Amino acid sequence: QVQPVESGEKLVQAGGSLRLSCAGSGRIFSNYGLGWFRQAPGKEPEFVAAIGWSGGIDIYADSVKGRFTISRDNAKNTMHLQMNALKPEDTAVYYCVLERRPFTTGSRSADDYDAWGQGTQVTVSS
Repeated sequence: QVQPVESGEKLVQAGGSLRLSCAGSGRIFSNYGLGWFRQAPGKEPEFVAAIGWSGGIDIYADSVKGRFTISRDNAKNTMHLQMNALKPEDTAVYYCVLERRPFTTGSRSADDYDAWGQGTQVTVSS
């Protein structure tokens, strides 16, 4: 399981920054790839970023590349998404996710993840 460290909606103005964090439990956290997805109202979940089990490989959606950074701290069983230069189109519910299989390098496919966190609403105002 993975769950947001902090609950509640996050509000920020365009151009601002936010850091989302999730904590893992119930598995050997360090053995699994991690990811972030987001879902805007009326849309399908969208891949945002992923990081491999060892932390050596990270991948990003083109829409966030250069602005967002995914990271993990295996000693603390936590994962983070640093979001900079936020835009109104980044407004969505953000989900932290844990891969279904261990020792993978991260995936863009939602089907490869079977543990989804509760979700955090991020609202970016213009």
